[in-house]
Amino acid sequence: MSVVLHGRLGWVLDSCSLIDRGYSPCIRWREKQKSAVKCSFKRQCFHVFKSYYNENNRAGVDAGNTEVLQKTCKPSKVNAAAFSQIKSVILEGTKYLVDSAQPLGYLNGQTNVDKEPLPSQESKLAALCEMAKDLPLVEDEEQERGAQLLVGEDGCTSHVDLFSQVTENKADWATVVTLMGEEYVIPPHTAFLLSDFTRIQPLVHYGTRFDLIVMDPPWENKSVKRSHRYGSLPSSQLKRLPIPLLASPNCLVVTWVTNRPSHLRFVRDELYPHWGVEVVAEWFWVKVTTFGQFVFPLDSPHKKPYEVLVLGRYRCSADISERCEMFEFHIVPCKNVCKHKAKYSV
Repeated sequence: MSVVLHGRLGWVLDSCSLIDRGYSPCIRWREKQKSAVKCSFKRQCFHVFKSYYNENNRAGVDAGNTEVLQKTCKPSKVNAAAFSQIKSVILEGTKYLVDSAQPLGYLNGQTNVDKEPLPSQESKLAALCEMAKDLPLVEDEEQERGAQLLVGEDGCTSHVDLFSQVTENKADWATVVTLMGEEYVIPPHTAFLLSDFTRIQPLVHYGTRFDLIVMDPPWENKSVKRSHRYGSLPSSQLKRLPIPLLASPNCLVVTWVTNRPSHLRFVRDELYPHWGVEVVAEWFWVKVTTFGQFVFPLDSPHKKPYEVLVLGRYRCSADISERCEMFEFHIVPCKNVCKHKAKYSV
């Protein structure tokens, strides 16, 4: 598990260590030959050394420092009511977790991490997904082919159809393969569909119901529109995702939500009820530096140091399933589709 501390108010996570363990046994395939390699993520990908808003001063998580921030950065009127309800929760939970983690060697300003710049090369997965949208839809009768193996019996990966079939790595080890001219590390015992969710039929026809579905939709906001970093998605389009066809009974459905109140209300009051998903908890992912500082001011009207995850349980309903089978998959692009007492994560 990535949980290094489990307290009464939440968890402290070390995601990098968990991921590295999953990739420690790894095989590289080149020209039908395999060789053992060691893969690990650069730890600086997981560490924030300084607060984004004030690199010269440490921004503590105590109430005293927050009072200072309030004088210079007040929450906007639109978000004031919602913010006041969770402010004390964020402060109490974060301080508790940071104070509890530091004696264990976490969040105390680790300096043994390589700070050299990361490679500037970008993954071409986004471009491949754009390519998938231009491909013709596969007829339903062709979907019965099921999944394909990532590496064939002959050790070849060139025949893999990434866009219209689910691809599986059934091996007990991670696999480094060359796909479309780029090398990718595929975790063991995984399956994936490289596509836009307008082409999600192969996943539906895969024949597997999932116990966990996590979504990180490209919510509409002004900064994304101005930067053109990726295409956003109107909230109403999310209702067309066929969750009842993918979820097993009592499946846990988790959705990342921006701090815009309208997005949160939409997920709670419209999206989850539409799918037959019952809201069971809301967690806060609090972003801190290696010193346990907020990465942004808690009272900032623009960027917050936390994000919300809405957790729900899928309650199987025949009526909803029948309605979902009638869904059409002509939808605008989506960026990413793939009860506990505590409500905090650092």
